[in-house]
Amino acid sequence: MLKFLIVLFMVMLVGSLVSGAYFLMIDQGDKTKRRTLNSLGVRLGLAIGLMSLIIFGVATGQLGHRNPWDSGPQGAASSVPATDQ
Repeated sequence: MLKFLIVLFMVMLVGSLVSGAYFLMIDQGDKTKRRTLNSLGVRLGLAIGLMSLIIFGVATGQLGHRNPWDSGPQGAASSVPATDQ
């Protein structure tokens, strides 16, 4: 469910970016229209929401990595040589 929400936020971010570019081209610097600025505000809110979702997912363990080269921290028992004196 969390991964679906992250993908949804990313799609909405791209949509907001496209709409901002469209408004920028259509308005042509008209100072009375604030659609480009509103699109930027929406995009900023979506980006903050996306970052919050990712941080929440990592903090709760729902998101992680499965890199084959990163097996995690080495155990303390295996890295300490046994010395019996």
